[in-house]
Amino acid sequence: MSLRLFAALDLPDDIAERLLPLQKGIGGAKWRPRENLHLTLRFFGEVAEPVADDIDAELAAIAENNAPFEIALKSAGAFGGADPHTLWIGVTDSEPLKRLAADCERAARRAKLKPEPRAFKPHVTLAYLSNAPLDRVQGFEQRFALFQTPSFRVERFGLYSSFTRKSAPSLYRLEAEYPLRG
Repeated sequence: MSLRLFAALDLPDDIAERLLPLQKGIGGAKWRPRENLHLTLRFFGEVAEPVADDIDAELAAIAENNAPFEIALKSAGAFGGADPHTLWIGVTDSEPLKRLAADCERAARRAKLKPEPRAFKPHVTLAYLSNAPLDRVQGFEQRFALFQTPSFRVERFGLYSSFTRKSAPSLYRLEAEYPLRG
């Protein structure tokens, strides 16, 4: 059996609640429900159970060497350029967050997974887009360019499994949680 896995930070409820009102006004947007709002540290993809066990052990070790830290969500953007496919909210620059994501990348490599080809761009996905009007997407980016949440403390991260569904958002399940102890 295999699992589709990713490591991520869950958002505190008060922070996630600040994102929900932003989710409107763009045709072709498939807005993410509250339970799917998270900050991905590393997407591992479809892995066999023995590899999942290796990833779990690696992530547990990472947690021992990383201390809790503060971040805030900040600004808005879209991936895809002239053909946007994703709307997101960014994150304030944070060395501890970058270090945690880099550690998750190294964990993936130690578990014999291929390197992530894209540079880490911390964000929370708000919507996936399908034929969204470019002017509306650009308007969203401009309207929320100065958006910022209060800082919040990151004390743990999780390993999640993802189950895709045809006519509904993916279903995510927390498989393991790692308190930061460094």
